[in-house]
Amino acid sequence: MVLRLASRNLWRNRRRTLLTLSAMVISLALLTLSLGVFSGMLVDILASTTGQYHGHLVITAPGYLDDRDMYKNFRVDPQQLHTLTEKRIVVGASPRLRGFGLVSHEENSYPAELLGIQPAREKTVTNLHEHLVSGSYLNNDSESGAILGVSLAKKLGVSTGDEIIFVTQAADGSIGNDLLTVSGLFRTGHSSHDNNLILVPQRWLQSVMSIDGKLHEIAVAVDDPLRATEYKSHLASTLPQELAVTDWGQLLPEMREAIASFDVSRLIFVIILYFATGLGILNTIFMSVMERSREFGILMALGVQPRQIRQMVLLESFLLGLIGTAFGLLCGFGLSLYMTQVGIDLSAWISPVTYAGGTIQPRLKAIFELRNFVDPAYLLLIIAVLAGVFPARRAAKLQPATAIHED
Repeated sequence: MVLRLASRNLWRNRRRTLLTLSAMVISLALLTLSLGVFSGMLVDILASTTGQYHGHLVITAPGYLDDRDMYKNFRVDPQQLHTLTEKRIVVGASPRLRGFGLVSHEENSYPAELLGIQPAREKTVTNLHEHLVSGSYLNNDSESGAILGVSLAKKLGVSTGDEIIFVTQAADGSIGNDLLTVSGLFRTGHSSHDNNLILVPQRWLQSVMSIDGKLHEIAVAVDDPLRATEYKSHLASTLPQELAVTDWGQLLPEMREAIASFDVSRLIFVIILYFATGLGILNTIFMSVMERSREFGILMALGVQPRQIRQMVLLESFLLGLIGTAFGLLCGFGLSLYMTQVGIDLSAWISPVTYAGGTIQPRLKAIFELRNFVDPAYLLLIIAVLAGVFPARRAAKLQPATAIHED
């Protein structure tokens, strides 16, 4: 009986109910869409930073990231690397060797960082190969090719096909040096990469530095960068104790702070939006209770308990929230699906923005995540019920004799 009365009472004032439902639907649809777009922006800015150079996790010898000491290296056999890449959470893993020294061409010399890579594996972790502006990327058969930033190439006065000389201190105390042929040039938009970084074949760098078969790090890409800290603990437990795992949040503290600021912005947006929605629901239910004071008095006089009156009003509020949630999810799903597959390109009006070491692209594109629908839906239902608590208590406290004589 209570459910039947609640559902009937909900539609006694159709206009007010429909207005409240419209506000709920718009709020939920807008929130699910906004959360998806926020997630898309986070993934974009994170990918632009970790995807060009760092990866999401880095495996090193303890203390290597503090001083980049060439002697803090380690060996990894092919089976260990295969086991690592076979993990469900791991998208790719790239063994690396680092060298710091001087690169020269004719009369021009500049300091540079050489990153010795296995090209096919590096592509599974970073996207530098997508930033080439001329030439070609390294391949597994490359013997002495080099990919360098356009800014460094300009300083050296080289282009693809030219030769440069690299000089560094080798691990055996000697001076290592050899020729490199410029295979390609990249432009990332990050000055540190474009001015200093050179990608070279790993075996070539191992030979020059007299570090045969050893590495300085393994860069790892995972399926969910925002869970890198959680994955770090999992990977660390499966690796030899003499190795350390560092996540992107430790490598890039400014990016971690940027992610935290995004989370705060999202929270503020949710609070403002749902506060307004909650007031709308409260107004609808409260006005409904005020208009039916005489009716509630008659029901109580006929034997209906205050507890049942309270349940009926709360049920009205819950039904209102349930209907609003259902249609809001439907609209939000459609909008999010469009923004996930198509998006909105703003490049004609807005330029890319550099933020916390990453780049926010001038496009709006959402990421389809289940939590962006489930969490707002639960929250809206809770708010709907809470908004009905005060009107329900007021209705339950009515005195039958007084309420019956109200106009």
